[in-house]
Amino acid sequence: MSSTRAYLDALRMLARRELSEAQVRQRLARRSHDSDQIDDAVARLKQEGAIDDRRVAEAIARTEMSLRKRGRLRVKRKIESAGISSAVAKGAIDETFDAIDADALLEAALAKRLRHGKSVSNDREFNRLYRYLVSQGFEPDRVLARLKRARQDRE
Repeated sequence: MSSTRAYLDALRMLARRELSEAQVRQRLARRSHDSDQIDDAVARLKQEGAIDDRRVAEAIARTEMSLRKRGRLRVKRKIESAGISSAVAKGAIDETFDAIDADALLEAALAKRLRHGKSVSNDREFNRLYRYLVSQGFEPDRVLARLKRARQDRE
């Protein structure tokens, strides 16, 4: 196979969805392209602007934050799992989360779990909500404070 073939395969992948450099490399390797062909294809795609890890990181951050109502820590893990460096991930997260109110995002995530008249009525529910919100990437101290307020409001 030639480097042109690897390039065309990568273009087809990128036409379907935005991918990081690491994801493109991994998928090309799975298609039995050798490392030289992959390097050539990735270099060409980066030069053309088809691969841009910063753009991918920002897209993941926006999606995870706005649609899935996830916090900074979970978004950072998601970006890094796409093979994007911590520095690029941090930049994208800072840019995305600086534009929104973190308390409002936490509020939205909590509201998503407290539909249908549910409330923080007992310790079991409190602990369940705490685990859920922390797993969604919100800071534990902020979650604890918000849940305590929710419990007090109910009493």
